[in-house]
Amino acid sequence: MSTTAGRPLPPETAPLVLASASASRRQLLLDAGVRFRVVPPDVDEVALRRDLEARATPLADMAMALACEKALAVSRDEPGSLVLGADQMLECDGRRFDKAKDMAEARRNLEVLQGRTHRLVTATVLATDGEPGWRHTETSCLTMRSLDDDSLTAYMAAAGERILASVGCYQVEGCGIRLFERIEGDWHAIIGLPLVAVLNELAARGALGPWD
Repeated sequence: MSTTAGRPLPPETAPLVLASASASRRQLLLDAGVRFRVVPPDVDEVALRRDLEARATPLADMAMALACEKALAVSRDEPGSLVLGADQMLECDGRRFDKAKDMAEARRNLEVLQGRTHRLVTATVLATDGEPGWRHTETSCLTMRSLDDDSLTAYMAAAGERILASVGCYQVEGCGIRLFERIEGDWHAIIGLPLVAVLNELAARGALGPWD
């Protein structure tokens, strides 16, 4: 079932398939009134990242390779559909970060990021019939405040396990915004999708849908 602005729609009215289980990406499209279906991709991201790292692949290229693989994995089973795939990569002082496995790891990651500037790359792909088409990359720089132990503990208690869904263990659309002293980059891309760029491409393809 597809949704727009929280309202269910028949799947055949949705010109777009979101190849992601991300609640943030889903909400961005919902808020923009885009009709879409969600089909999470069956991709071994850990193995793919490991292979890309072994080949010393640059961060932006890694993000794009993963976004492509997600879009293609769904597109092959969705003939004729326009499939949107995305991925994010975070790097701080030469170290790449993945989503934390648990809250203990999330705290360790935040302890490293606090007081520093990190780079967040968001890659987005549109694919049709198993072939990638439009591709877009956004790079944002985020500087986190220096945090004492009590502040970090309070943040994690307030945010809860939702932070495990974010590669940086923060969600700037929520209380995670209080962690930062400076943010440079596309706001929507930081959340999960470069929304204006995506909407422009959907409009160019006649896939943006009606205002409702």
